[in-house]
Amino acid sequence: MKKNFYSDNVSGASPEVLRAIVDSNADDTAPYGNDPYTQRLERRMAELFETEVDVYPVGTGTVANGLCATLLSAPYGGIYCADLSHLHVSECGGAEFWSGGNARSVPVPTVDGKIPVATLVETIEAGALRAADVPGRAVSLTQATEAGTAYTVREVRELAATARAKNLLVHMDGARFANAVARLGCTPAELTWKAGVDLLSFGATKNGALCAEAVVFFNRALAETMRYRRRRAGQLFSKMRFLSAQLLVILENDLWLRNARHANAMAARVRQGLADIPGIRFSYQTEINFVLTALPKPVWDGLVAEGYSFSRRGAPRDGVVRIACTWDTPIEAVEALIEAAHRHAGLAPVGAAAGRRG
Repeated sequence: MKKNFYSDNVSGASPEVLRAIVDSNADDTAPYGNDPYTQRLERRMAELFETEVDVYPVGTGTVANGLCATLLSAPYGGIYCADLSHLHVSECGGAEFWSGGNARSVPVPTVDGKIPVATLVETIEAGALRAADVPGRAVSLTQATEAGTAYTVREVRELAATARAKNLLVHMDGARFANAVARLGCTPAELTWKAGVDLLSFGATKNGALCAEAVVFFNRALAETMRYRRRRAGQLFSKMRFLSAQLLVILENDLWLRNARHANAMAARVRQGLADIPGIRFSYQTEINFVLTALPKPVWDGLVAEGYSFSRRGAPRDGVVRIACTWDTPIEAVEALIEAAHRHAGLAPVGAAAGRRG
């Protein structure tokens, strides 16, 4: 029974992805992205986003964000991002590294993991008053957020309009873009370029791919130097077809959305099942595929003793953990987790778990 709820990176790849990799291995093809898989991927992304785009597959989301930061900050400048964003706190200065020190992430205080328009304006204007500060170049929005919430289309549109008014470009870190689209029920186009987004780090690894992300340019003028920057970053894979084949199959028959919907639904069930435990606290709304919660100590101790794994969030004294669900988290594993949590809280079994025990 699955007991590892540490991250949405713990699961393997979807069977469809593995088959696509094997199938793409059958024949020789042109290297360095000149293969038919990569060419088809660009056409498929154009269909998905309802506009012409430039697409650059890369191996990790950190590199995708770093290369975006490089382009956005040229020749140098600040990128306004959420104070808990991956770009700012979890990439070991990746934006600064990949840009050769030209970029600097500028944290903006958040509410429910999201940047409020008024706070963004205050942060931008405060920086503008400091003559020695780097000039602002862009705003980066994490979709969905590290708090497990999702920006609505309206919120993206308002933030992008604010950025435009300040002559700033707009990047979207879409490591969990699929989870946000699945949650909101909108189209990918509505959530990106139609709302004012210039470029997107499109995530797939957390959603069933083996190791494949992509930078998608809606503002195609920004892509002018990307092929050189990607090569210099060591991300121009000679056998690029293996990345492109993963992304292609993820998009086929809406696999990316089916995977995301399942992960979201499992997280919603986790929250629902834990909600009646006395003393439990939830940090934010659960809108995507993970739950941020402070578990009572007996529940935490008991679950860990049984072999359950979660990641801690925030200060240790707060006791907040992230319970992450994946594209393949089985409902039986979720019900077993809920049953175990109730047992360690001294409560009777509930729901489906109780039915099975009876």
